[in-house]
Amino acid sequence: MPPRDNGHEHSEPVIRDNRKIDPETGRARVSSDGKPEQPAEAPADGAAAGAGAGTTGEDAELQAQLAERTADLQRLQAEYTNYRRRVERDRVAMREQAVAGALTELLPVLDDIGRARDHGELTGGFAKVAESLEAAVTKLGLSPFGQKGEPFDPTVHEALMHSYSPDVTEPTAVEVLQLGYRMGDRVLRPARVAVAEPDDAPPASADDDN
Repeated sequence: MPPRDNGHEHSEPVIRDNRKIDPETGRARVSSDGKPEQPAEAPADGAAAGAGAGTTGEDAELQAQLAERTADLQRLQAEYTNYRRRVERDRVAMREQAVAGALTELLPVLDDIGRARDHGELTGGFAKVAESLEAAVTKLGLSPFGQKGEPFDPTVHEALMHSYSPDVTEPTAVEVLQLGYRMGDRVLRPARVAVAEPDDAPPASADDDN
C-alpha cells in the first residue's frame, strides 16, 4: 500500500504556468538548488517605456484628428454664414425690385395728381384720396426730384429742350417739364427739363452796328 499522509494521497504540486514544466519529462523544472524555476519576467522599465511611447503616439493622432475636425467645423460655419448673407442680400434686392416695379406703374397717376393740383382741381374727396396715395408711396421710399434752376445732371435729368442764355454760367435746368422720381438711390424716372447753356457769343462791335 502506498503511504498516506493524514488520509490524503501524496501527489506532486499542480503547475499552472507552462514555463515551469519541462516539455520532455512533463515534470516541474528545478534549478541547481533543487527549487522550481521561476519564469522570467519582462523588465518593468522597458514595458513602461513602450506603453508610454504608444500613449504619446495615440495622443498625437487624436490631437491631429481634433484639429482637422475643428478646421472642418470652422469652414462649414463660415460657408453657412456667407450663404445666409447671400440669401438675405438677394431677398432685399428682390423686395426692392418688386416695390420699384409697382411704384413705376403709379408714376402716371402721380403726374395726373400733380397737374390737377396745379390747375386747382384737386378738391373734395379726390384730394383726400390723392394725399393718401402720396403718403403711401412716400412711406415706400418714393421721392420726387427736379427743380428749376438746378445744374443739369445727365444722370438724373433728361433734356427735352435746349437753348442758350446769358443768365446762366453752366448748363442749367431752366424749366421742369416733368418731375423725376427715385426710390432710395435708384432713379425710377429722370426729371424731364428744358436746359439752357451760357451764351458765349462775342458782343457786337460798333463797326458791326454801322
